[in-house]
Amino acid sequence: MRLRLIMLMPMFITVMCLGALPLSPAHAYVSTEGTEEQSHTPASTSDTGEEQLTLGQLRQKYADTFKTNGPSTKQVALTFDDVPDPRFTGQVLDVLKKYKVRATFFVVGSRAEKHPDLVKRMVKEGHVIGNHSYNHPEFSKLSMTAFRRQILRTGDIIQRLTGYTPKMIRPPYGDINEEQLRWARKQRYSIVNWNVDSLDWKGLPKEKVKHNILAAVKPGSIVLQHAGGGTGSNLKGTVEALPEVIEELRNQGYDLVTLDEMLKLSKEKQ
Repeated sequence: MRLRLIMLMPMFITVMCLGALPLSPAHAYVSTEGTEEQSHTPASTSDTGEEQLTLGQLRQKYADTFKTNGPSTKQVALTFDDVPDPRFTGQVLDVLKKYKVRATFFVVGSRAEKHPDLVKRMVKEGHVIGNHSYNHPEFSKLSMTAFRRQILRTGDIIQRLTGYTPKMIRPPYGDINEEQLRWARKQRYSIVNWNVDSLDWKGLPKEKVKHNILAAVKPGSIVLQHAGGGTGSNLKGTVEALPEVIEELRNQGYDLVTLDEMLKLSKEKQ
């Protein structure tokens, strides 16, 4: 009996150690929003027993407020999250200016406070600004008070810098719950996610970023890219891919437009 216990001990220790391994941490700050595949996960149940709708179900129920694509016309909207960031935002703006493309930038309030000139430059060069929260939390994990504070505080910061409060909100990680959506609709905001994900936040090289966009794009696509990131982020692939993405989309007959044009929305909250 003692011999059998001795022989089993290494196996027991190995299993215990494997079970204690920590999960990989989430990427620091950079948006890891998923593609539309997220919407196909089963609905969950809240602590009160009420069914929680998936993102796909929320889009259907609140189609007037929650958008992931435009109409099926030969238009594509290029969008950039997590701005402003002095390492990357200026480089993206330089490319867009060279190719005379107007895009939509989703601004993080705390970053706008630190780099106001970049936000002002976006507006001066004809780009549209959206609200991407104050410090990039996962909305569904916030209380309603904290959620509203994220939106209103960032809206005030952007209004001071640009002269208008954005109508469009993009939730960090694309994540929002039904109570938050109801509030946004009542306050006349629009929630705008995407249906083409470049996955550039992973630090992908140019060719991979380019492929992820061009292989998935179709009429009415909203393309997610980043022009800002967390410590150690590498968006070189985004900057290098952007000229070729623009050229190829134009060669395919697409007009590159801002989200307000595509969705027939006001850029400004009324």
